[in-house]
Amino acid sequence: MRHELYRVTNLPVLQNRTFADPESAQASASADMLLVQDERSGLIFNAAFDADKLSYDADYQNEQAHSGQFQKHLSDVEGIIAKHFKGQELIEVGCGKGYFLELLKGLGYSITGIDPAYEGENADVIKAPFTRGLGLAADAIVLRHVLEHIEDPLSFLSVIAEANQGGQIYIEVPCFDWILEHKAWFDLFYEHVNYFRLDDLRRMFGTVHEAGHLFGGQYLYIVADLSTLRLTPEQPVPRLTLPDGFTASLERAVQIIQAAPEQGSAIWGASSKGVIYSLALQRAGVAVDRVVDINPAKQGRYLPLSGARVSSPQEAMDALPEGANLFVMNSNYLEEIKRMTGGRYVYHAVDSASFQ
Repeated sequence: MRHELYRVTNLPVLQNRTFADPESAQASASADMLLVQDERSGLIFNAAFDADKLSYDADYQNEQAHSGQFQKHLSDVEGIIAKHFKGQELIEVGCGKGYFLELLKGLGYSITGIDPAYEGENADVIKAPFTRGLGLAADAIVLRHVLEHIEDPLSFLSVIAEANQGGQIYIEVPCFDWILEHKAWFDLFYEHVNYFRLDDLRRMFGTVHEAGHLFGGQYLYIVADLSTLRLTPEQPVPRLTLPDGFTASLERAVQIIQAAPEQGSAIWGASSKGVIYSLALQRAGVAVDRVVDINPAKQGRYLPLSGARVSSPQEAMDALPEGANLFVMNSNYLEEIKRMTGGRYVYHAVDSASFQ
């Protein structure tokens, strides 16, 4: 049995794929979300998900490491990995563009990466999905921001555990409790089929070495023994409900923009959150003047469905008048953005309690 939590139609299939022109962006694939909770496992997932719609390639851009604040987060992650896995052979499943893998290599780790969207030249990265047939094994597996993309996460972990003959694992995923607490409806994406809470991860393993929150509470992590993976929880799981007014902050943003259109407005952050937010604003009948991102690979390109063009910070600052409304998609970067822009705008951290 499962019960419905949330539904939304026509989301971008891949919110981090960018496009060379607005027409291609607006014509890109869309799909629906039907978020449910499985009453036996307690896991939360999109029951309308179809993995065949997803295809990762070089136009998929999700690198966050251009930010000093995010680099600090990666340093925090390395500290946890060092505590448990120092001196061991590692495999990073879903290593993306390889930034974290290179960081670990630079610190002396022995690590192999696996990712079909990898586009670098490192011979230690295999450009393929993880399968048992690769014949890879290591002392520990690093699984950062992968499990939320996998249709059957427990089966996937079971394949890894079997292929690796046990060993340890570090898992990091977005925190669904943080999304609920901050009413961050723009953190729900088609591409993320699963949404985890800390208790969900703990229930998956008999032996947990460490678990907690990272990145201002937005992410969860767990260090566990793969050989103790559980496919069903030992205890009944409480039923979840969404908070009242979960999407009410969208109307507040619409009112701010409509109240003074001459003031100018921009969304800062053209990754997942900003893609969903800009699309929702457009569908609500308003549009910001700019969508800004510090990732050069996104700049000058167009976002799926909305067709919004991504500006560099400098381009945006040259165009936006002082006092423009800046909708900051991730409050972890708020102070960094204020410093970068000289405090000349009105800043709205849309995931903060004051904006709910």
